[in-house]
Amino acid sequence: MFGRGRRYEEGESSSSSERRPQDAATSVRRRYDRYGYQGEGGASASGVGRRYDRYQQRLPVDASFAGAEGSGRFDLHDHRQQPEASSNSRIGRRRYDPESSTEASYGRNGGLRYDGYDHPSLVEASSSQGGRARGSGVDQRALGDHSPTLPSDFTQADSISHDLKERLTLQRPLPPFPTRSQASSSRTPMAAPSSPGVYIPPQRRNQTSRPPLTLLTRSTASGNRRVSTEVEIPMPQVTARTEPQTSPASLQVATFASRPGYGTMGKKCRITANHFSVELADRNIHHYHSSSTKKTGKMFVSITPEVTSEVLSRSLMKELVHMYGQSHLYQKPAYDGVQGVYTAGPLPFTSKEFMIKLESGNDVTNERRKKEFIVKIRFATSTDIRKLREFLLSRESNVPHEIIHALDVVLKHSLLNNRCTLLGKTFFLHGLGARSEIGNGIQCWNGFYQSLRPTQMGLSLNIDVSSKSFYEPIPVIEFAAKFLNLEDPSIMATRPLSNDDRLKLKKVLNGIKVEVTHGGVRRYKICDITEQPTNQLRFTEDGQQKSVVQYFCEKYNIILRHGSWPSLRSGKDSRPIYLPMETCTIIAGQRYAKKLNERQVASMLRMTCQRPWQRQEITHQFANQDDNIRNDFVKEFGVNVSVDMTTIDARVLPPPALRYHDSGRAKTIRPQTGQWNAQHARLYHGALVECWMCVNFSKLKQEAVINFCKHLVDTCCRKGMEFARNPLFPIQSSPPEQIEVKLFDFYRQCRAEEKKLQMLIIILPEVNAYYGKIKRICETELGIVSQCCQPRHARTCNRIYLENIVLKINVKAGGQNTILEDTLYGRIPLLTDIPTIIFGADVTHPQSGEDQGPSIAAVVASMDWPTVVTYRGLVSAQPHRSEVIEDLFRVKEDPKGGIVHAGMIRELLLAFKTSTGLKPLRIIFFRDGVGEGMFEVVLLKEMDAIRKACSSLEEGYLPPVTFILVQKRHNTRLFPTNEDHMDKSGNILPGTVVDTGICHPSEHDFYLCSHAGIQGTSRPAHYRVLLDENRFSADALQMLANDLCYTYARCTRSVSIVPPVYYAHLAAFRARFYLERSGAQYEGGSSTGPDDTRIELPEIDAAVKNVMFYC
Repeated sequence: MFGRGRRYEEGESSSSSERRPQDAATSVRRRYDRYGYQGEGGASASGVGRRYDRYQQRLPVDASFAGAEGSGRFDLHDHRQQPEASSNSRIGRRRYDPESSTEASYGRNGGLRYDGYDHPSLVEASSSQGGRARGSGVDQRALGDHSPTLPSDFTQADSISHDLKERLTLQRPLPPFPTRSQASSSRTPMAAPSSPGVYIPPQRRNQTSRPPLTLLTRSTASGNRRVSTEVEIPMPQVTARTEPQTSPASLQVATFASRPGYGTMGKKCRITANHFSVELADRNIHHYHSSSTKKTGKMFVSITPEVTSEVLSRSLMKELVHMYGQSHLYQKPAYDGVQGVYTAGPLPFTSKEFMIKLESGNDVTNERRKKEFIVKIRFATSTDIRKLREFLLSRESNVPHEIIHALDVVLKHSLLNNRCTLLGKTFFLHGLGARSEIGNGIQCWNGFYQSLRPTQMGLSLNIDVSSKSFYEPIPVIEFAAKFLNLEDPSIMATRPLSNDDRLKLKKVLNGIKVEVTHGGVRRYKICDITEQPTNQLRFTEDGQQKSVVQYFCEKYNIILRHGSWPSLRSGKDSRPIYLPMETCTIIAGQRYAKKLNERQVASMLRMTCQRPWQRQEITHQFANQDDNIRNDFVKEFGVNVSVDMTTIDARVLPPPALRYHDSGRAKTIRPQTGQWNAQHARLYHGALVECWMCVNFSKLKQEAVINFCKHLVDTCCRKGMEFARNPLFPIQSSPPEQIEVKLFDFYRQCRAEEKKLQMLIIILPEVNAYYGKIKRICETELGIVSQCCQPRHARTCNRIYLENIVLKINVKAGGQNTILEDTLYGRIPLLTDIPTIIFGADVTHPQSGEDQGPSIAAVVASMDWPTVVTYRGLVSAQPHRSEVIEDLFRVKEDPKGGIVHAGMIRELLLAFKTSTGLKPLRIIFFRDGVGEGMFEVVLLKEMDAIRKACSSLEEGYLPPVTFILVQKRHNTRLFPTNEDHMDKSGNILPGTVVDTGICHPSEHDFYLCSHAGIQGTSRPAHYRVLLDENRFSADALQMLANDLCYTYARCTRSVSIVPPVYYAHLAAFRARFYLERSGAQYEGGSSTGPDDTRIELPEIDAAVKNVMFYC
């Protein structure tokens, strides 16, 4: 048997390893029970009722490989036939040799060979140990020294461009799958595609295409009218049916990918979500805007003099309501703190000015003390609630953001009236919960997040528990002692502060507001710390020089005890204000946005780790307090929030079967509750490591290190790797201060012996400060793949720890730990039918509070279709906090070679071709790290770069793309309703998927909790499909995402997001260490703003780049 649901036609043997060609009427048919497909005999149990004929999915075999000429370009007819399945095969370990067309085979119990069409087909090996693959991943050198050639008439304007005078080019969507009524029981192949040379899978032939993507141009200051633009692109030509449009910055996608239907796979259940249903009355909300609009040039609301502080703006509006509410407004408005003012009914005027005077008793900052302000209010518009209702009923495609924002402001404003501190969308109620210290003068505050969301069940209010770190409101001198881990300040009063400690304090206190009580309560904003100690500071008063110590003694009768410490500085450079630390107290409620250290993170986790039932109960208590979201102010706007959480339908998807090597006791493992025990399984493809070394930078004795290496090698061999018993050179030890010298010594020794070091085992120092330096030197300067180990684990030689290390070593050496069994038999729709490449992309930014330093973009791509478990990664630096990945594709001028195309997408596509010998005919792109406000910009610009990269490889090469956003930073939580639907931690079961109720009314999205909870409440991943040219069904995409989460290489557990995104995040995090050179370190608190100078990351060595070095 080759899997579940397997059937054999008459005259076919189940044991034959090679299949003879058959026509469509007698070809082998399979049922794919797990994906809801079945062969003859009616609809599937899941109701999908679609047949998945593997022989109809095959690619044409009249293929030629233009890449063999070394041109670096793809041939449009370069297709491959789908391989047959063999239980001992290694489909994922393919290599193509452009210099030879001879057959090649390798594998422990089976092999891979190329037939006359250069198509890999599987055969049984005569030897159980014959021909192991000795590669270390993708070999980019197989492309040779040839550079891509361009058409003679090619110019930069011919590619897809975002320039003003160029056309925006998008791939024409592929036709949909046949519906159940359209599905034919005949096995006769469908008609061939009309365009010669362009392959279309059989199940998509003779189908009508979906409507072209509609783009809308926004109105501009020049008065351009709004135009609906349809861009339709036949394959492979590119056409547009209207005049060139404006730049992408002014383009808006009308709709993202629409929902293809609802999933049916998995076991149905009922769960609870932290969403509360919102009912709206049929009344409009009146909007009074607070900013100028260039469209009309009209000023609706203005404050004179200009105010930039949100706190000050809210205070002004509060004072305005207090002074003029009964005489002029006759109702309470809701204010968003920045621009908009909203009222339940119209005001008795269309334009009016009010004079507001803030007394010193209301002072929060010196900026507004005893100042008069003129607030001018002017009517803007009246929102129509009916537009929101039409959108929620999927009758309107444009999201009514203005209406949702207005209702959100109303709910937030009611909470601010109840003595709450607002930080973004999180409220911290005064007196709610304990505010515990987490170390170094930092506190943890408990609050609540709330946001209105348009969903299938209507408008819902998402409420969740939130915790954030704040400065502890204590005297600055006490904070300094805690932050720097110093002794009692009274003991250290006479000791000077070191310059390193001064710089640390300068960074952490920059921008913080403090309060002083001498001479009356006053508040200041800290901008610097003096370099000189306080007892040396002098200033001019009434034409006389006076010291700060003397000034405080004479004017306030205060004797400064910490005169050897520096002072805080406020005010302007021309007129500085010196504030001794011992006279200042940190004001409460100031967010600590810096990165927490390990001790603080551990303390915060202990405080915030709440079991699901605890989190659910706390959320219920907050939502059921009528003063919070069900008060009279909210009711005036016709808003009614339910008191109960929403109960929704969900399904628990079945876990995939994982395939290990046949030589192990456990060949196939079916995970239970998101984890599995691979103790008796052997790695699916154990890598070969002949040359390795070990260096010890810790305090472990030599005998302990030798014992650790012995156990590690034994574990590698037991798990299926071919690992040399003895290192290339004897194990050496060295102090941490000589890390760089010792690493270069190892490199020179290997060069002298003409040996290529495949793996360097490193015992880290006890102090966790050298990991980044080691990785930077090894991966960017020496080209060495390394595996770091903690000394405390190396001392104990725990079996579980050793096996986890082996998982990382194997993939770093080019092996595969496990694969999805369904990939062997072609059971995964829209993945195993034609060559498919899966991308994962992420952008990481400098930590909060740093206004300099580049953002790091990382892109990984699968290199082993159809098993998709090996990913090659690339990294790139880009401007500070830039959200769009800029290096996906680029064109540069070469003085010798002319126009040169480059970029991460292009390089990864070429690497895929080199690794598999196949050209990807489908792209699945998973993208992380995108906020909702950037969806349209990211889709347009990054899809444009993907199209350019494909077109640069071959004219007309535009494979269909599915662009999926993966969101983890959201506030939706799912809770089980009974014990049958929860795991040991009390969370929902792994594989729980939701695509109804709380999901988008019309667009394709779903929540998937693919991992098992360990502690606290599990957070599901939110998948948003922005573009789907491959026409995934709901079940196909949900099952694919869930299955991929079981292929993460570093552990034997399913993970919370798909591994490509996880790997991209790891690669971006690794690249941060590459910046740790002189001149590349960035400290927060600079007043010069971000540096837009492009920063180039050190190039990763090719030998390292070819493997999963980031694991």
